Amino acid sequence: MVASPTPGARASASLRLSFAVALALALLSSPAAAQGEKTTCPVAVPRRGAWMSVASFGAVGDGRTLNTAAFARAVARIGRRRARGGALLYVPPGVWLTGPFNLTSHMTLFLARGAVIRATQDTSSWPLIDPLPSYGRGRELPGGRYMSLIHGDGLQDVFITGENGTIDGQGNVWWDMWKKRTLPFTRPHLLELISSTDVIISNVVFQDSPFWNIHPVYCSNVVITNVTVLAPQDSPNTDGIDPDSSSNVCIEDSYISTGDDLISIKSGWDEYGIAFGRPSSGITIRRITGSGPFAGFAVGSETSGGVENVHVEHLNFFSMGVGIHIKTNSGRGGFIRNITVSEVTLDGARYGLRIAGDVGGHPDASYNPSMLPAVDGVTIKNVWGQNIRQAGLIRGIRNSVFSRICLSNVKLYGSASVGPWKCRAVSGGALDVQPLPCAELTNTSKMSFCTN
Repeated sequence: MVASPTPGARASASLRLSFAVALALALLSSPAAAQGEKTTCPVAVPRRGAWMSVASFGAVGDGRTLNTAAFARAVARIGRRRARGGALLYVPPGVWLTGPFNLTSHMTLFLARGAVIRATQDTSSWPLIDPLPSYGRGRELPGGRYMSLIHGDGLQDVFITGENGTIDGQGNVWWDMWKKRTLPFTRPHLLELISSTDVIISNVVFQDSPFWNIHPVYCSNVVITNVTVLAPQDSPNTDGIDPDSSSNVCIEDSYISTGDDLISIKSGWDEYGIAFGRPSSGITIRRITGSGPFAGFAVGSETSGGVENVHVEHLNFFSMGVGIHIKTNSGRGGFIRNITVSEVTLDGARYGLRIAGDVGGHPDASYNPSMLPAVDGVTIKNVWGQNIRQAGLIRGIRNSVFSRICLSNVKLYGSASVGPWKCRAVSGGALDVQPLPCAELTNTSKMSFCTN
């Protein structure tokens, strides 16, 4: 049982709560204020009716004490208390070692400056959960999967923010198991929210995730802004932000440097994603900077529920494998349509652009190879790159030609001559492209879709 706070402690808590809310408002609004008319994600910052510190529930921020039970007690208290507007869980400065824990609805998780939520490396203590229905199994191995460090399912009104405190996955133990092929189940994410609505993630550092860092799946009304995501470039599959079968998502003003794709939009895997049938749609991404050995911005390769109505702008990537990568495969089914990517700067990449229909494996032998994806209406414009090795590859599927592919004002340069475009099973248009585009993008007589 938690002891009642003294009057002085209550006053201090009230002041800290006011400060926390004011700070959150300032942090969320400051980029727009600094830039004047700059477009930003619409955000309604929740005003919580209660404040509590994880230290009040027995947590110790010494980097050695395991605080899993303390986080669970704090979240349970928030769920029971039902304060008007919900409650804020404050994580003070310190290193708070913990195993996985769940969030609850109408909750703010606030990391103070100097606060680190650090994952335990005792992998035997991580709970197993069911595979996602749109994947049918763990993404890496058959069966279940490990629960994410910070987790939520069926939640509403969740705010994860702070003064750029850190959520540290200590992923090296998981990476080693992956490299040695000793993983018993699919690795955990750092943050996964399932079937949740009205989510804001801001002003937090995500570091060294065991697997994908931030994974909103089956979610709606999600804003991710002013976050930093870090992992070594040789860390396997440490995607930065992966919205998955989610709608009305806005990601902006963030720095990402990881061992895989920086941002990748997904929607389920082969026959499981087709049956689940929930697309990713209405996604806006803007003002992202970063570096990594794979893609800066990607769609796929798991796109069986469909991906549509995606608007991406103002990307600044360096030392990349691929600048922009749209990837799917036979057997995926689904669709990729109405995708616009513009205002992109690349400094160093093996490929400036890849749109490919032969990427990614399959969950099992039950997939139907005749389920072909439809890729239609992809516009890439206002791209400038230097130190590029290969301009790009656009490779559709023989019985499912990628259509209405538009390249406009795409200029890619290298220290030596840049390798030419390679295309097949694709139709579309190209305007003002350097090096010269492939013939499949210059023979189209009707190019209004590209000029408009």
